[in-house]
Amino acid sequence: MILKSILIDDERNNLDYLRNLITENCPEVEVSACATDADEGKKKILQYDPDLVFLDINMPGRSGLDVLKDVKREYPRVPVIILSMQPEDQYAMRCLRAGASAYMNKDSAPEELAQAIKKILAGGRYVSPSLAEQLVTQFDKPAEKPLHELLSDREYEVMRMIASGVSLTEIAVRLNVSVKTISTYRARIMEKMQIKSNAEVTRYALTNQLID
Repeated sequence: MILKSILIDDERNNLDYLRNLITENCPEVEVSACATDADEGKKKILQYDPDLVFLDINMPGRSGLDVLKDVKREYPRVPVIILSMQPEDQYAMRCLRAGASAYMNKDSAPEELAQAIKKILAGGRYVSPSLAEQLVTQFDKPAEKPLHELLSDREYEVMRMIASGVSLTEIAVRLNVSVKTISTYRARIMEKMQIKSNAEVTRYALTNQLID
């Protein structure tokens, strides 16, 4: 039985690579359609009624996390595998809490992708060995959450870009929103994290290993 899947990634040059990666290592999974943004992705899901969705977390406008939440709300039985270049330790837990069945780096070994797909199609969820180790070590940490976990997914994304030295104008371009919107996010970030400047954001992010 061939299973249908939808691949959503805003980088067109990644689509062929990921399509080949999936079909070569999981011959039972067919990539029925591809999409490069949130709206197109939702249309493809409605059109093809897939058994599985592969989703990148970085997209213009609405983020992959937003798309993930939409898919799980509207198609709760469809498993979603996040394929991303973003660090696992920064985004995996947010994606899993939002309903993802797995979070995998695009550079993961093909055998790991095949293993994850088989486990998910059997009704489970896949956690990489490195993420499993992080989850275990969290039991030894204080129960109080760090300040950055108070941020929404979009605020967290903006915070990491600010901490990396990206200007508000450039952030607005990358996320396809207005500079005013990004300024509002920045104000919320400052309030929630109890800091007053971009330099403090950078210092906090470095201290908590949120950026390289």
